[in-house]
Amino acid sequence: MKPKAANQARVFLSGTVEKHYTWEHISPQHIIVFIYSGELTIRYGKDTLTCVAGDTLLVPKNQLTRVVKSPAYGQPFKAVSMLIPEEELRKFYRDRAVLENWNERVARQRPVKPHPLLASFFGSLSSYFESQDELPESLVSIKIQEALTIIDEIDKRLSSVLGTFSEIGKIDLKQYMEEHFMYNLPLERFAFLTGRSLTTFKTDFKKAFGSTPGKWLTEKRLNLAHHKLSAEKQKASDIYLSVGFENLSHFSFAFKKAFGYSPSSIGSN
Repeated sequence: MKPKAANQARVFLSGTVEKHYTWEHISPQHIIVFIYSGELTIRYGKDTLTCVAGDTLLVPKNQLTRVVKSPAYGQPFKAVSMLIPEEELRKFYRDRAVLENWNERVARQRPVKPHPLLASFFGSLSSYFESQDELPESLVSIKIQEALTIIDEIDKRLSSVLGTFSEIGKIDLKQYMEEHFMYNLPLERFAFLTGRSLTTFKTDFKKAFGSTPGKWLTEKRLNLAHHKLSAEKQKASDIYLSVGFENLSHFSFAFKKAFGYSPSSIGSN
C-alpha cells in the first residue's frame, strides 16, 4: 500500500477501541469527526469538549490537543474522520459567504449542531467500511464536498474556521504556554504554534517568564503533578503522561530531584 501524503484528503474509519486510549495530536488539516459509538474527549489546553455517539465535531488544524477515546454504554469507540486539505476548502468556499468574526474557540465549545441530514449522511458512509477502513480515492472529494455543504447549511458559524486560510500569526506567548505547558512537545513545535522561529521563541520566552523554556516547563509540570498526587490522590502511573512526561521512570527521577522524595511516597504518608 502506498503511503498517504501528509495533506491528502481522506475519509476513513477510526479503529474501534474497546478500552481507554489517549494521545497528543496536532493536525495540519481540519478534521471532521462523526462518532458512531463510544465517547471522545478532546482537551484544548484548559478547555475540554466531550462528544458521544451521534455527535459531529470539527477539530481545527494546528491546534494542540490531547485526545481520549473510550468505550461507552457497552459499546467500543468507533468513528469516521474526514481530513480536509486547504484545496478542498478553497474550492468549496470560492462562491460562498464566510462569517468574518474568526474565533478559534468556536469549535471547542460544542459539537456541530445536530441535524438529521448529518446523521443520515454519516450513516450512509458506514456501508463503505464493511469491507475496508477507508473510502476509495474516487469518492473522497465528492463526500467531503457533500459533508461541507450540509455543515454550511446547518451550522454557519463553522465557516469562520473552515473558510479562513491565514497562516499562524504571532500570538500571546505567555497565555499560550500557561494553557499548554502540560503537552509533551519539542520547543520547535511550541515555537511554530505560537507563530515564532525557535530563536525568537526562546528570546520572547525569557522576556515573558524570566526563565529558560526547559526549566520553566519542568517546574510547571512537576508542580501540576504534585497537586494531582497530593490533592487529587491520583497515582504516578496514571498522571505522568497528562503532565507532559514521556515515561514513568523519567518522571519519577525528575520528581524526586525536585522535591526530595519519590511520587509514590506521597500516598504512603
